Amino acid sequence: MTQPSTTLHLLCAGASQGLVTALAPRLKTELGIDWVGRFGAVGAMKEAWSAGEACDLIVLTQAMIETMAASGDVLPASARPLGRVRTGVAVRAGTATPDVSTPQALAAALRAADAIYFPDPVKATAGIHVAKVLKALGVHDELAPRFRTFPNGATAMRAMAESTEANPIGSTQVTEILFTRGVTLTALLPPEFELATTYTAAVCARAASPALAHDFIRMLTEPQAADLRARCGFES
Repeated sequence: MTQPSTTLHLLCAGASQGLVTALAPRLKTELGIDWVGRFGAVGAMKEAWSAGEACDLIVLTQAMIETMAASGDVLPASARPLGRVRTGVAVRAGTATPDVSTPQALAAALRAADAIYFPDPVKATAGIHVAKVLKALGVHDELAPRFRTFPNGATAMRAMAESTEANPIGSTQVTEILFTRGVTLTALLPPEFELATTYTAAVCARAASPALAHDFIRMLTEPQAADLRARCGFES
């Protein structure tokens, strides 16, 4: 009989990185196992799964998990929501905090910035949305030379933290902003452009260690972790 792996393999949306890495040490202390996690844009994580990458537990948007459950790619009964994540605006720590409370104020703040950092506008949930917001504001083409796009929000925020521009601005999901040292959450996007995405964890149908994956989902979603989820940017 095949023995379960002693390493849990995770494919996770970048929005969940802060929460997952905060709780992952419990896998070792409580369950005695190691873990390997890959974090990134949801589209890239789904592609990695489809390409056959080892995966016991996957975290994607609720809509994507529901689609995978319907096709038998994850165990439907295992799916548990981590919470909603909203999209915000960030600046490099130590720089001025602009007003972004209205579409007009946001457009002015973007025009005043000398670089605009955000995730992949094709594969990343937040990046797709930010591109739509820029177009809705009528500044997309005008400001395109200042765009600094990266595979996921965490990478975009790290790059902004290390940037040398005088007045950079960025936008991604709140969890990725809070997770990154050297950047400051300015505010959420104006209500007209609000995006709240629910992320869900599920056990992959091809999991080598399904029982351990179930255990970790319990750790991520149990009531005792509610305060940690909130600090990481997840809303109930």
